[in-house]
Amino acid sequence: MEALKSGTDVLFILLGGIMVLAMHSGFAFLELGTVRKKSQVNALVKILTDFSVSTIAYFFIGYSLAYGINFFSGAETLLQKNGFELTRFFFLLTFAAAIPAIVSGGIAERARFYPQLAATFLIVGFIYPFFEGIAWNQAYGIQAWLKATYGEEFHDFAGSVVVHAMGGWIALPAVVLLGARHGRYTKEGRLSAHPPSSIPFLALGAWILTVGWFGFNVMSAQTIDKISGLVAMNSLMAMVGGTLVALVAGRNDPGFVHNGPLAGLVAVCAGSDVMHPIGALFVGGVAGGLFVVMFTLTQNRWKIDDVLGVWPLHGLCGAWGGIAAGIFGSRAMAGVGGVAFMPQLLMTGLAVAVALVGSCLVYGLLRAAFGLRLDQEQEYNGADLSIHKITAEPERDPNW
Repeated sequence: MEALKSGTDVLFILLGGIMVLAMHSGFAFLELGTVRKKSQVNALVKILTDFSVSTIAYFFIGYSLAYGINFFSGAETLLQKNGFELTRFFFLLTFAAAIPAIVSGGIAERARFYPQLAATFLIVGFIYPFFEGIAWNQAYGIQAWLKATYGEEFHDFAGSVVVHAMGGWIALPAVVLLGARHGRYTKEGRLSAHPPSSIPFLALGAWILTVGWFGFNVMSAQTIDKISGLVAMNSLMAMVGGTLVALVAGRNDPGFVHNGPLAGLVAVCAGSDVMHPIGALFVGGVAGGLFVVMFTLTQNRWKIDDVLGVWPLHGLCGAWGGIAAGIFGSRAMAGVGGVAFMPQLLMTGLAVAVALVGSCLVYGLLRAAFGLRLDQEQEYNGADLSIHKITAEPERDPNW
């Protein structure tokens, strides 16, 4: 029975890892559809290479930093419990690699390729696992202190704060340090519209992410005996709430409509195992509205050229989700309980601080050493031609 249990757990978490790996194609197509045509190839190449660099950084450094486990023993040792620890690494790697995928959308169209790969290595190897270990592996005694002080630990079932808020707040300094795309804002202060290059590809990316998110959330149980239908239902309700509020608040704009479910799903990750479905609907709805309002403010009023709106979508909606878990997961709000407001608030604040400091260090040093963005001519020609020497749809010679 023990062998059957371990084998089933391996299959369970492996399927979850595969579903979250598939979400990275969603990141790619969401970015591809949102950027201009001259940057579509770059969007696709970045997501794949960022994932590969993330794997190296997390395998050799990050996973050990977060969990104190490495894979430098023989393969026979690694096979224990059907290789469960290996598949757990794969599953958690897909979470870690979401950080550079999130950042990629914010800095799209003007970032240099290799400095961003270097940033990916440093973020996934050191900054992300530092906070991951605190939140999910009792590192530095912070969770124990929260438990002793407030009666409950910080609760983040599937990463509203650990993954999404960290990713969004890491992206913000990178976006600010890079500056806006040339021509995005005129000297007179007017906004130059850069509409999405392909709504169908944008929608495809959003749908891939939405479907994969049920692996992201449900499989965060990590073992088959802890699987919960409540997580699936709460994910569904938050997705729907985010979509409908974004539809209304965004005045039927398809970009907002397709980011609405993502906002709701970002927010529900933390408390998806403890909220009532009606609470999840509300949390997702607030996230959908928050994204529309804050995306509009950052782009139009504050003139922060966050191309995909990753700071409002992941940074703010993730932080909201972390705090909301302490409210709507409580028994007073028909939740399961086992959560408290202050640990959620304090750890969300800590995540934001770690992300901002780490990002400023990484991107500040890289900008000083190598430079972060393409020059004006390269940006005008587009990241595809400047970096990859080909466009998404190269015109064929008539005599081909």
